[in-house]
Parts: sequence; C-alpha cells; structure tokens
Amino acid sequence: MRRMVGAFDRGRILNPQAARSQLLGGMTMGLGMALSEAGHVDPRMALVVNGDLGEYLVPVQADVPRIEVLFVGEPDPSTAPLGIKSVGEIGITGVAAAIANAVYNATGRRLRDLPLDLRAS
Repeated sequence: MRRMVGAFDRGRILNPQAARSQLLGGMTMGLGMALSEAGHVDPRMALVVNGDLGEYLVPVQADVPRIEVLFVGEPDPSTAPLGIKSVGEIGITGVAAAIANAVYNATGRRLRDLPLDLRAS
C-alpha cells in the first residue's frame, strides 16, 4: 500500500489534532488487521496459541503508508447540543474490507479471512 485516505463525518470537530490522531490510529489498526495481525486459536480448547506478543505482528511506522484524514459533514444538532459525534475507533471500520476489495480487484481472488493471505485462500 502506498496511500490511505479516510473521509469521516463526525459532526463538529472540537479538537482537530486529537481527532485526526485518533482516526490515524484506527486506520493503522485496520491496516494491521488486514495484512499482519494473526491471533491463532486452538479450536479444540478455545485457547490462544500464539507463544507471546512477539509473534503477533502489528504495523509500525515503517509499515504504514501516507495516511490522509478528511473531515466531511456539518455539525449535527440531533446527536448532541454542540453537534458533535464521537471519534473513538471509527477509523478502523472498513479498512480491512477496502484492502480486501483492492486485492480482489487486482487479483480476481476474493479473500474472506484475516489477515489476508493468498496462500491460505
């Protein structure tokens, strides 16, 4: 991946820097979910069998492409008196699906398990 762009309707943004950072973090989590994070569970015992967190790969700064965050929409007085909406981890929503669709468009193979791996599907 070379670039990620996320457009979010979060109403009135009270702290643009904090909101942007929260959404960047969510998008980075989505990238990890799609491409590297793999928690392995023993189906017989329902126990996590990853030896330690060293085996659980998460993206670091060198793995993350240029990310652009856009705020769209207007204050929404029906959600709160100030027209705000929570930012939370909404940035993670849809990232893995978008990457899976990009893989499908590039390869013609529909991958349905995360992390995405052409060898397993």
